[in-house]
Amino acid sequence: MKTLDLRTRVAAAVAVTCIAVVAALALTLYTASEDLEETLVDQIVSEEMDFLIRHYRENPSILREPGPNVQYYAVRTSDELRRVPEPLRALGAGSHALGQGIDEQHVAVRIVDGTRFIVAYDVGPHEIRGQQFKQLMLFALATVMVVAAALGYWIAGLLTRQITELSARVAALDSGVPLEQAGQDPEVAALARALDRHQARIQQLIEREQEFTGNASHELRTPLTAIRTSCELLEGEHGLPDKARARIAAIAAAAERMTSQIEMLLFLARAQAVDARETVALADCVNAAVEPWRTELARKGLRFDNDVGPGATVSVNRQALNLVLANLLRNAVQYTEKGGIRVHWTAPTLTVADTGPGVPPEQRARLFERHYRGTTDADGFGLGLAIVKRACDHCHWRIAVTAPPGGGTAFLLTLA
Repeated sequence: MKTLDLRTRVAAAVAVTCIAVVAALALTLYTASEDLEETLVDQIVSEEMDFLIRHYRENPSILREPGPNVQYYAVRTSDELRRVPEPLRALGAGSHALGQGIDEQHVAVRIVDGTRFIVAYDVGPHEIRGQQFKQLMLFALATVMVVAAALGYWIAGLLTRQITELSARVAALDSGVPLEQAGQDPEVAALARALDRHQARIQQLIEREQEFTGNASHELRTPLTAIRTSCELLEGEHGLPDKARARIAAIAAAAERMTSQIEMLLFLARAQAVDARETVALADCVNAAVEPWRTELARKGLRFDNDVGPGATVSVNRQALNLVLANLLRNAVQYTEKGGIRVHWTAPTLTVADTGPGVPPEQRARLFERHYRGTTDADGFGLGLAIVKRACDHCHWRIAVTAPPGGGTAFLLTLA
């Protein structure tokens, strides 16, 4: 369910409050008008009855003329009773209400000196005015609903304007403009100050990390450069056995790969964009990444199949791809004791599958977490796959783990 934004919620609260207050006031007014109308009608009927009795005592032979909504009756004989409307004949002394709505009548009956006096008051005009008043109240309530909604949204905009502006500046923290501004409300200013302090602490941490990674890069490059230089000098020596030359070449290649991996790790540590792209041959990258593990593959008797076609190329960051492949292949060699490892390419996905013990489904969601290890049977710190995930995120690649039908583990690297 989508959550409403702050402005809409404030507008809704203001509108509901206004509508509730106006509705309560309208209901109170309507109820009071109904009660007042009943009281006035009863008073009118009582006064008309008193006037009828006084008039009859002064002129018994002349009955008072009926009005537009009131009728008078003085009953002494049965003949006079027959001239009274039938619904009024059987009424006893007191006040009575007959009919409903616009047909309602309020009737008063008194018996004085053997004469029955009847006053019948037609309440219909009052009921019509009451219905008109009710319709007016409903129209006013509907108008208030519309006005309250619009007014509430406008007021909410005023109340949340500073928060909205602060949110926009938070989204652009790299601009270097302080979040605290003159004219802010005290609550917004306090929040802006807290965010400014937090941003300053984060910036200090980033600067310290960048300084550390720069120093580490310099310190690590120095011995690696010495190793590569020594390898180049040794390769120039005459009379070295071929086996020694092969080992020197392997050392030089390992130093070169380590240099590339250090550069890539520094990019990742500094959270910089990895956008240096070039067209690379996938088969060559796979062969280069597995080269350090040839001895271990031979020792375990594992089969390695590079099923990537020689013509398969992709435009990627070579350092990032080498880093990901190196970690995936090292992970596969480390956990596979029999069978083999197979690398397959179906554009745009590169699959690294092994015949190892596999990964239970409940562990796959955490497999790329730092320091998480699904088993303690092998050495390591649980960082390889976390580095793979971070490199993929920086390059906008997707990495997933599945279980092949024949068992083992398959990592699917989508380079798109």
